[in-house]
Amino acid sequence: MFAAFQCVIRRDLLLALRRRSDIFTTLFFFIIVVSLFPLGVGPDADILRLIAPGIMWVAALLASMLALERLFANDYADGSLEQMMLTPQPLFLLVLGKVIAHWLVTGLPLVLIAPLLGVQYDLSSEGITVLLLTLLLGTPVLSLIGAIGAALTLGVRGGGVLVSLLVLPLYIPVLIFGAGAVEASVSGLGAEGHIYLLGAILIMALCFAPLAAAAALRISME
Repeated sequence: MFAAFQCVIRRDLLLALRRRSDIFTTLFFFIIVVSLFPLGVGPDADILRLIAPGIMWVAALLASMLALERLFANDYADGSLEQMMLTPQPLFLLVLGKVIAHWLVTGLPLVLIAPLLGVQYDLSSEGITVLLLTLLLGTPVLSLIGAIGAALTLGVRGGGVLVSLLVLPLYIPVLIFGAGAVEASVSGLGAEGHIYLLGAILIMALCFAPLAAAAALRISME
């Protein structure tokens, strides 16, 4: 069972490396959006520190959505998704493998580049550390929730817009606690409460999102 899980991750990572556009599109979108705000707002460090948490998290949220539509679409188009559903392996485990590969390709690069971009906003080392930690906890949740939307809109014309409409309201708690943790850290308040809540959301998403996405895939394939 876990061999199939690992095989799905390796396969999707290999396909992503052969089609690097998804990786670079997501990463460059995040970098450009985050870098444009200091040019428009001005060099005032106090203002930049104030708006940094919201901008960094909104940019990460929007960037993570760019490749969501293709999470299952390519496998659906070439028939491999149907073959996965016919295997005796639990579908939710295969879905979890695809989500992990999606996060490694689109979410992890954002986490790694975020500390460098945080310097533009004059964030302290403590603020950058909290930003890194919240993105590390929050971006997997974005991929897990996004998988449900991608599964529900599989094969639907204009699926990209529908995915956005479906998952954006579900992203709000992650956005609030992620940006709130960084803001609390920058303000000198404790960010532990926000981080614990983000961790709890991640655990819940890991438990239930693959099941929900697998059920949505079965409905979409019928």
